[in-house]
Amino acid sequence: MYTTKLIEIQGKPLGDGALPAIITPLVGKTAAELLDEVAAIVPKHPDLLEWRIDFFAAIGDAKAVVDTALAIRLASGGIPVLLTRRNVSEGGNPIPIEEAAVVAMYTAACQAQCVEIIDYELSNAPADLKQLRVVSAANGIAMIMSYHNFQMTPDAATLDSKFLGAERLGADVAKVAVMPQTEQDVLTLLAATDRARQKLGVPLISMSMGGIGSLSRIMGWVYGSAATFAVGKSSSAPGQIAIEDLRAVLATVRKAVTGK
Repeated sequence: MYTTKLIEIQGKPLGDGALPAIITPLVGKTAAELLDEVAAIVPKHPDLLEWRIDFFAAIGDAKAVVDTALAIRLASGGIPVLLTRRNVSEGGNPIPIEEAAVVAMYTAACQAQCVEIIDYELSNAPADLKQLRVVSAANGIAMIMSYHNFQMTPDAATLDSKFLGAERLGADVAKVAVMPQTEQDVLTLLAATDRARQKLGVPLISMSMGGIGSLSRIMGWVYGSAATFAVGKSSSAPGQIAIEDLRAVLATVRKAVTGK
């Protein structure tokens, strides 16, 4: 069995490697709603909080973003924070600002060092990806480069190219999430995950979404996915499982697979 590369945040591994790191989304529209979510989620001990800022009403106000991120960190009990804006075409909410303002928002968050890691999509303009890679690295912020397809599961060659493309562009973590139409699509994603684990020098995250794809959230770590997403209070994508249920199932799968 190949070893799964662990995600590192500021020199520390995310999770202990025995099971995939568990990432839990925050989807509140206001700072108050977000802090209510944090209060409900922290006792469940996820490894990472993902702030889905495309749900945040004040996304266009960089100061509000930084101040809210700092408040989330203060309330998180040391759980690191991932900042993510998801495009509408890739499962996100419509937002009232143009991409230049999104890049400026990410830049302000990196420079304020108010989060530990950011996620930006491979479908964005190459110049924007490069700019955020430079500013995140300069401020010690890790960067996920991600590919999402909410319509279908591309063929093996396309999946391979997305994983490899993220690494070539300097990602700290390569992420691929796709929608299955059949059970075979889930196997296609898991096989691509295994190939990426063997080829990439960086950690990776993969998932097949929706009900059929939920199996990948449970089994993906066996094939090399370093993290999985779970519902702490509210879901941010189809097929996410409640954190308590996911943790119990992961422990059962690990015992079956490894005998430990």
